[in-house]
Amino acid sequence: MNKINILNTHIHNLSMQETLLEIEQIIDNKEQLHHVVVNAGKIVSMQDDLELCKSVNESDLINADGQAVVWASKILGKPLKERVAGIDLMTNLVALAHQKNYKVFFFGAEEEVVKAVVDKYSNQYSSNIIAGYKNGYFKKEEEQDIARQISESGANILFVAISSPTKENFLYQNKNLLKNVNFIMGVGGSFDVVSGKVKRAPLWMQKSGLEWFYRFIQEPRRMWKRYLIGNLKFINLVLKEKFKK
Repeated sequence: MNKINILNTHIHNLSMQETLLEIEQIIDNKEQLHHVVVNAGKIVSMQDDLELCKSVNESDLINADGQAVVWASKILGKPLKERVAGIDLMTNLVALAHQKNYKVFFFGAEEEVVKAVVDKYSNQYSSNIIAGYKNGYFKKEEEQDIARQISESGANILFVAISSPTKENFLYQNKNLLKNVNFIMGVGGSFDVVSGKVKRAPLWMQKSGLEWFYRFIQEPRRMWKRYLIGNLKFINLVLKEKFKK
């Protein structure tokens, strides 16, 4: 798979369709693929958080989740084909699971949120795609037992809806225990959106790179630092890299 390196981050240059085909092939061949998406905020965090940087860059497949990352790749002369948003990839994979009889495990978010996600997909498709689910509240010492539970659930696909860097580190540190699961992926706040707890930005805002702003105005007190300060730091990183060249 063709990949580029920008801002100390490896990103595979794949479209949504190409990504889905890679994942489908891995599942059908009963192999394992560890997937990560990166956005501006995560790339900023990776500059100082060496554990997160390792967890991301040593995964098998990395997509650009944020439109800002796609723009940065073009500014730096290494253009990515398109944004592959984590929530859209998850939605497509749930549909694929229904088509191909894959089993999915949902891990993360609050109990009522993850249960709402499972109920929604069970009603939309079939409860046959559900391998199990668990909320995202646990102690560090429980991680390995959780990983074993998921591995023994019969799941082909695992979605982890926990904030960074916890989800990236959980998947990286426990991927050997998750060896029976063919595809493992962090999906951040996607369960909140699917459950209806949080609204997703209109399509025009997604395409315009303003999805972060729509999220910010829903929870300004919680999100202002992540988005406003994080975005400024990302712009600074891109400009430094551009002028260094």
